[in-house]
Amino acid sequence: MNEFSVGQTRRHFFQDCRLGLGAMALGAILAEEGVLGSGPTLTDVNPLAAKPPHFAARAKNVIFLFMAGGPSQLELFDFKPKLQKLDGQVIPPSFVENQRFAFIKKDAKLLGTRRKFDLHGESGQVVSECLPHLAGIVDEIAIIKSMTTDVFNHGPAKFFMNTGHNRVGRPSMGAWLTYGIGSQSRDLPGFVVLQSGPRGPRGGAPNWSSGFLPTTYQGVPLRGNGAPILNLENPVGISTARQSDFIESVNDFNRMRLIDTNDPEIATRIAAYEMAFRMQSSAPELMNFGSESAETLQLYGAKPGQASFANNCLLARRLVQRGVRFVQLYHTDWDHHGNPDTELTGTLDKVCREVDQPAAALVKDLKRLGMLEDTLVIWGGEFGRTPQGEPRDFLGRDHHIDAFTMWLAGGGVKSGVTIGSTDEIGYFPTEDRVHVHDLQATVLHLMGLDHLKLTHRFQGRDFRLTDVGGKVVEKLLA
Repeated sequence: MNEFSVGQTRRHFFQDCRLGLGAMALGAILAEEGVLGSGPTLTDVNPLAAKPPHFAARAKNVIFLFMAGGPSQLELFDFKPKLQKLDGQVIPPSFVENQRFAFIKKDAKLLGTRRKFDLHGESGQVVSECLPHLAGIVDEIAIIKSMTTDVFNHGPAKFFMNTGHNRVGRPSMGAWLTYGIGSQSRDLPGFVVLQSGPRGPRGGAPNWSSGFLPTTYQGVPLRGNGAPILNLENPVGISTARQSDFIESVNDFNRMRLIDTNDPEIATRIAAYEMAFRMQSSAPELMNFGSESAETLQLYGAKPGQASFANNCLLARRLVQRGVRFVQLYHTDWDHHGNPDTELTGTLDKVCREVDQPAAALVKDLKRLGMLEDTLVIWGGEFGRTPQGEPRDFLGRDHHIDAFTMWLAGGGVKSGVTIGSTDEIGYFPTEDRVHVHDLQATVLHLMGLDHLKLTHRFQGRDFRLTDVGGKVVEKLLA
């Protein structure tokens, strides 16, 4: 058989396949509308298609600015005059009874901050000198000073904040959201991960995993320079037309198999092929800041072509503009124990300079563009730092799970408020304790999802992001 007849036979075969698939697609549409019985629906074929929420949503998108390592709330947000007076004294035993720490002993001495604090904005919120740009937007944010978590080591604590569980294998918040309501973007993933800082976050990819959900819902890492996604470009000699023919042919077979098996991973495979093809043009356009004004670049401190938290914040805004449901930015180097390059003086100043202006700029920019009311911005890490210092060469604090600070803005969150408070040395919450599961329940609520109803059956039981806990923090809602 010559080359012409082989090609002709192949075309006739796939034409016949597509005629049959057209009938199958019609059947799927009729089944979706209740005309026929059960079977693969259009949503099955496109798992990331937008879906209705449980109730009216306050927000459409989430940008989570994750400060990996545990920012010290006592240097940034939670000023304690009593702690200043007790600086250098051994902490009262009542505070540390039955407590566990990563490094320090229970008789560690209290450490007052060396940072200056002031009241800012009309709301009079307290922010330290470390975050001057954030201090300028305090009337747009809600600060939670009473966050608590259950896990005191970095990797498991990151898993807990992101997935609701301290071990690998559970879906992350971004995966749950895209599983629940899909995405509004056709040409980009529903869940995107951006990284900056000297290394990746401890725990790595399980922080943005889809766990036992179909893999189409997992986070897709985008790189800040070079090719945005590895292995996305066509090999040398493969044209766009040939690539399109290949994907179309493979997906014809995948759709036929989907009809037979109703396997969600086949729908994932179809969506992945098609998304990758569309991203070959959409990703380079996304990464090109040429359409951004010099004023906008200056606002963020962004420099095109560089990998930085500033560039990632601008990129996050561009992603949600294009309908991406959940964008998570990881910025590392917040683990300040008191060793060289991990201390609460110069090292803290450096990492604050890296994130302060871009984070504040993101909130300003979203508001300027009329996007803040639909976009929920979250800032925080996996835990906080102890009121006790560490006996090391420089100023440092250990991991602290009982009280730390996060802030939120936009997306139905009340602005210019402080939620919760801690005791006189910043050890325990004394008002409005907010557990990690409460925060997760609140994020889902703002996106129109009931955390008790967003479940997935796996190994004989129904799982959810908030495990067996969680309540919506009503005081955060606008």
